[in-house]
Amino acid sequence: MTGEQPQPEQPKAALPPVPPIQVDGYGPGGGYVFNAEEAGGVIKQWEDLLVGLRDDLGQARAVANVTAPADEVASHVFINNGAEPSGQSLLAEHQAMVDYSMKFITALKAAKNKITVAEQEAADSVKEKGEY
Repeated sequence: MTGEQPQPEQPKAALPPVPPIQVDGYGPGGGYVFNAEEAGGVIKQWEDLLVGLRDDLGQARAVANVTAPADEVASHVFINNGAEPSGQSLLAEHQAMVDYSMKFITALKAAKNKITVAEQEAADSVKEKGEY
């Protein structure tokens, strides 16, 4: 449509770094400290949270991808000036929560398994591919 203003690209939500995690004395200090049993429970809680966050992410996608109900000016203004930018922001924030949760779970598992995060990521990748 003529006269539409170009919309600025929505910024991606920045992820904070995962804090240091220590399990049974393994891992850097200055952050969370767990014993192995506690770490298992915390991992389960974060995995449960991740399930809900992924469900929310799907709903945020639906909001972000809303379309104009009609091909007329008022509908396009509503989408371009309100619904689309808000939906993209909602989607970016939900994606950031999912990404952070996944990184935190990986860091918890790595500390519990007394390996580095990179080694844990490689182990998780092998499990996902069924190559173990």
